[in-house]
Amino acid sequence: MTESNTPRRPGPWDPRPEDVAAAPAPPEPARAAESPLDKGQNPVWAAVSTLLLGGFIWWISGSWVIAVALIWGLLVHEYGHVLAMNRLGMGPARIYIIPFLGGLAKSQRLPQSEWHGVLVSLAGPAFGLLAAIPFFAGFVATGQAAWLLGAAVIAAVNLINLAPAPPLDGSKALGPVLARIHPRVEQLAMLAVGALIVWWGVVTGRWILAAFLAIALIGHLKRGAWRPDGRPLSGRESAFSVGLFVITTAACVGVGLAALMPLGGGSLPVALDIAGRYLGIGR
Repeated sequence: MTESNTPRRPGPWDPRPEDVAAAPAPPEPARAAESPLDKGQNPVWAAVSTLLLGGFIWWISGSWVIAVALIWGLLVHEYGHVLAMNRLGMGPARIYIIPFLGGLAKSQRLPQSEWHGVLVSLAGPAFGLLAAIPFFAGFVATGQAAWLLGAAVIAAVNLINLAPAPPLDGSKALGPVLARIHPRVEQLAMLAVGALIVWWGVVTGRWILAAFLAIALIGHLKRGAWRPDGRPLSGRESAFSVGLFVITTAACVGVGLAALMPLGGGSLPVALDIAGRYLGIGR
């Protein structure tokens, strides 16, 4: 049912003009019915969560540079989401740090359209690459390779987030595009890629990441509706979504190779081999 603004002749059941003028105005909806404002994570718990996450990364990596890089890269990545959410009327958005897992940006309101959702999802990886700048500067200033590893890790985190599997950013960027073909195409693609990443996490010893993604996949299987509220993507927006996704992915790969090539003596094949061995797909 739609509402039309076309004027019509008053009918016998319509109220008389004098009754309408005398009737009191209806009360405004109570503001208590609105969703309560998200006050964000408790500062003390946020600090504790950050220390727990940083300590865990340092314990498994043995490098304080990598620990700092991942924490710093995580915060910049999530802040990219926050900036996009606030700019698109979804704020005030907040950042939450999850001990031993990572973080997330939470909006106050749903996006008005799937196009806004795509922009928010890609803003994190795109903006998150800026976190690598201080580590490149650290390498230039000190000549120590550890700084380059920090930059490479930041690029890898943003690149992994672009995988089209729930709840990663890539699923929110490409999901609406696949849904235009058919909702089942989106579901099957997301579940297939998600299962593949879970398998990759298991065989490469990334148990926590594998468990986290497995729980997310199970949650999506239990959900009845996959598509969020808001206007679906148009054909033009779908093309822009794919283009932005490709550009963001290429930027992540470029930053990662820029960090790894000096470690490989300027050789691209060596840099690719280093990246492959880190991801568990090399020799």
